[in-house]
Amino acid sequence: MRNENNIWYNIDWTTIILYLLLMLIGWINIYAAVYDESHQSIFDFTQRYGKQLIWIVSALFLATVILLIDSSFYTTFAYVIYGIVILMLIGVLFTASEVKGAKSWFSIGGFALQPSEFSKFATALALAKYLGNRSSQRMITFKDQVISAAIIALPALFILLQNDTGSTLVYTAFILVLYREGISGNILLLGFLTVIVFIVTLLFGPFSIGVMTVFLAIAFVTLTYHGLKEFFIAESAAGVLLWIASYFNLPQKYLFFTALALVMIYFFVHLFNNKLNYRKEKRWVAFIVMTVLLFITSIDYVFYNVLKDHQRTRISVLLGEEDKIKSQIKDLQMRLDTLPTTDANYTYYKQTLAEQKQSLKDLQKGALWNVKQSLIAIGSGGFSGKGFLKGTQTKFNFVPEQSTDFIFCTVGEEWGFIGTFIVIILYVMLFLRLIFLAERQRSTFSRIYGYSVASILFFHFFINIGMTIGLAPVIGIPLPFISYGGSSLWAFTILLFIFIKLDSERLFVLR
Repeated sequence: MRNENNIWYNIDWTTIILYLLLMLIGWINIYAAVYDESHQSIFDFTQRYGKQLIWIVSALFLATVILLIDSSFYTTFAYVIYGIVILMLIGVLFTASEVKGAKSWFSIGGFALQPSEFSKFATALALAKYLGNRSSQRMITFKDQVISAAIIALPALFILLQNDTGSTLVYTAFILVLYREGISGNILLLGFLTVIVFIVTLLFGPFSIGVMTVFLAIAFVTLTYHGLKEFFIAESAAGVLLWIASYFNLPQKYLFFTALALVMIYFFVHLFNNKLNYRKEKRWVAFIVMTVLLFITSIDYVFYNVLKDHQRTRISVLLGEEDKIKSQIKDLQMRLDTLPTTDANYTYYKQTLAEQKQSLKDLQKGALWNVKQSLIAIGSGGFSGKGFLKGTQTKFNFVPEQSTDFIFCTVGEEWGFIGTFIVIILYVMLFLRLIFLAERQRSTFSRIYGYSVASILFFHFFINIGMTIGLAPVIGIPLPFISYGGSSLWAFTILLFIFIKLDSERLFVLR
């Protein structure tokens, strides 16, 4: 029979130890990041490190309460918890005051609560509840995919309305959960290719990618359904046409639409050619090519008209916009040096040069500054670090938000490669442990929830560390259990310990 002693005995202490180690590392590095000589005690509750200790103690209390509650509570009230959090997300839109451009916080006296942090575990519960009750336990159907997408998208939409894009993007992590439950890997591939096309189009322009798509499509069809002779004829014809258009300096948009028209004619001729086989495959090829071409033509519009200024800046920083602007400034300066002041184009080039210099200045003061200073801090730590409380980048506040979003650069500066390696290893151990625990569950609900926990934590880990080293855009999400903040620590603790509780009672679940 089940009793309390058995429940406590079955708790996975390995996961709890990893959780405690990460929190301890976070507390120490928050102390280092905001250290004040006039408040040297780490237990000074007027400072962030003192407040973080309060959050840690209260998080441990929450963890204990979660472990004492029967696991059936989470399965029974999953939808209720989800509904309450959705109402909180709606309420914050009407009652919250704007902080750094986002309306995400409930403020009660000196206490602030961010509902979007808690919506992650609520969504994980609701998704696990729905998929755990589906008729087919092995294959996720189209209906399951649609309903699952709705469960995930609803809180993400309300968070997006709060102008918190970073927290919204976290919900893309649930695609990994759906993949584990049987969703086609083609959807993951499609998402990956969409991101690649978006980035490459911003780097090289829609014209270049459009032409490349046309050439690849023609090459694929001719090589698949014809032969080398037809391949060379088709590619040569397309190349000659593009060369003629370039020779006569036709605008890029005319060149692009000429290529688009060519590929449309090419495909439609062959779609209705009864002498050829594989008509279904050709239709798919045509559909994919048309979709890609339409997608890349819309990227510029989305980038410049839908995304906000700070979002465009962060993406531009990631894509090396600084080097691009510097190259343009150099080119404009060379043109000015060779033109007499009486030339009709001189004024235009001079004004454009001034605008580019201002753009570079604005970029270097914004998101680019954050990333550069973070890289300097991490790089200056070397192999073993500068030592505890000896980080110069940290002490002189060169990196903004160093106790929250950029806490990892404090680890890198003061503890060096050894410190960052230990932190990353602890996270990897935690992820592997969570996957192991998820796979040994008897309950589908527990397995899905376990994968949700691992996916959410991994997304935060990957993006947060990625943005501190310039490999991901700065979207402002915390490093789990390490970054300063009560809402995030509480939410991650609840997320993790619900799964620990579910795992502790796995032996009492009938297969």
